[in-house]
Amino acid sequence: MDISDKIIESAKEIFATMVMMEITVNGHFREDSIPLTDSISGVIGLAGTYKGVLAVHMPSKVAMAVTGSFLGMEINEMNADVEDAVGELANMLGGNVKSILSDNGRDIDLSLPSTIIGKQYDFQPTREAERVIIPFACPAGEFAIDLQLEK
Repeated sequence: MDISDKIIESAKEIFATMVMMEITVNGHFREDSIPLTDSISGVIGLAGTYKGVLAVHMPSKVAMAVTGSFLGMEINEMNADVEDAVGELANMLGGNVKSILSDNGRDIDLSLPSTIIGKQYDFQPTREAERVIIPFACPAGEFAIDLQLEK
């Protein structure tokens, strides 16, 4: 099982148990940047034995639906709750990636989650990195998990 399979397994488990939402892989993996329109990205940095970033990219509509399901309330606008929820999803996925990449979990540190919101932006690596973008679908629409590790 490669890291992509483990990320898929982790994402499905997190969404099923924490968000109460089933997700499926939706299409082929990508290695190139995806243009993000009216979206939010939750980002976690990895430092130590492995350096890189893990990001969850969601259109605003999907992020609001995921946040509403996560918090058990209706969300009708992009707000601090959405930012916190998407950041927390990135944090949980980052913790799982840390466990996947590290036997004892002590040789990789995670940053605090941050979010990026915008009408149109690209999320590109700053250094040469191995990258996999896994597309997912949920009842509210499509989103992606983006892992970049320095070569």
